Amino acid sequence: MSTPRTPSAPERSAAPGRRFVHRPAVDGGRRRVVVGPERANVVVRQRTAAVVLAAVGAVAVLGLLALALGDYPLSPSQVVAVLTGRTDGFERVVVVEWRLPRALAAAVFGAALAVAGGVFQTLTRNPLASPDIVGLANGSFTGMLVALLFLGGGWTLLTAGSLAGGLAAAVAIYLLAYRGGIKGFRFIVVGIGVSAMLASVNTWLILRADVETALFASAWGAGTLNNVTAQTAYPAAAAAAVLMAVLPLAAPALRQMDLGDDMAQATGVRVGRARTAAIAVAVALVSVVTAVAGPIAFVSLAAPQIARRIAGAPGIPLVATAAFGAGLLLASDLIAQHVVPLTIPVGVVTVVFGGGYLVWLLIHEARKGR
Repeated sequence: MSTPRTPSAPERSAAPGRRFVHRPAVDGGRRRVVVGPERANVVVRQRTAAVVLAAVGAVAVLGLLALALGDYPLSPSQVVAVLTGRTDGFERVVVVEWRLPRALAAAVFGAALAVAGGVFQTLTRNPLASPDIVGLANGSFTGMLVALLFLGGGWTLLTAGSLAGGLAAAVAIYLLAYRGGIKGFRFIVVGIGVSAMLASVNTWLILRADVETALFASAWGAGTLNNVTAQTAYPAAAAAAVLMAVLPLAAPALRQMDLGDDMAQATGVRVGRARTAAIAVAVALVSVVTAVAGPIAFVSLAAPQIARRIAGAPGIPLVATAAFGAGLLLASDLIAQHVVPLTIPVGVVTVVFGGGYLVWLLIHEARKGR
C-alpha cells in the first residue's frame, strides 16, 4: 500500500482551488517569478523589476531636484512639505504653479518618447529605428507648423496638426518601404529619406513666416520645455499616460513579433492588425509631445536600448524603457536649465548625448556584424 505523497509548495499554490500562481523559475539562467491566474501567468524577471525600481527612484530624485532648483531655491524638505500640503503661500506658488508643470511634462514626455521608440525598434527589430530617425517627429512638426501658420494656432489645432502630420509621415514611409512586408533596414533608409525631405519643408515654412512666428517656431523646432504651462502640460501628460496605458494590451503581440512575423503568425497573432495598432499608438505619443514641446531628438532612440541592456531582457521592456526615458529627459532638462550658462532648449542637450550614443551604437553594430 503506497503512502500518499505530500504536494510541494508550488503544487499546492497551483491547486484547482487556488486562483493565483506564485513560483520561482529559471529563465535562461536568470531568476524570475510567475504571478497571476494559472491560464494567464505574467512573467516578472527579478533583474528587470530591480532595474525598474531603481529607475523610478532616480526619476523621483530628479523630479525633486527639478522642483527645488531655480532662481528661488528650495530645499528638498520644503518641496516635500509643499507637495504634502503642509506648506502654503509663495513656496506653493513656486512649486505647484511654476515648476511642477514643467517637471511633470519632462517625466511624462520622456516616457512617451521612449515607449514610442521601443515600439518601433520592436516592430523593425533594429536598434536604429526611432520616431526621430525615421521622420515621424519631423512629420509631426510639419503638421504643427501648418496649423500654426495657416490655421491660427491654439493648442487643440496644434495637437490635431501634429497628429495628422505624424500619421501622414508614417503612412508615406510604410507605403514606400513595403515590399511584400516590412524589413527593418528598408524601413529605416526610407524613413531617413522622408525625414530629410520633411526637414526641408519645415525650413521653408519657417522662412516664409513673419519674424516673430519664425523665432517661436525655430525654438520649438529644437525641442523645448521653456514654454510649457499647466494649460498645455496637464492635458498632454494625461493623453500620453492614457496612450501608454493602452500599450500593455499589445505587449504579448509585440513580444511574439520580436521573434519575426512568421513566428508571430504561427502563434496566432494577427500581424497586420497588431502592427497597425502599435504604430498608431506610437505616432500618437510622438504627436502629443511634439505639439507641446517640439521634436525632442534621441530620447526615443537611446532609452529603449539602454533599458534593454541594463535590465538584461531578451526584448525591449516597455516599463523599464518608460522609466529610463523619463529620467533621461528630466536630467537633460536640469542640465539645460541649471548647468550651462544660458537656458537652452532641452533638445540641444539630448542631441549632444544622443549623438554620442548613436556613434557608439553604430560602432557596436558594425563590430557585431563582423
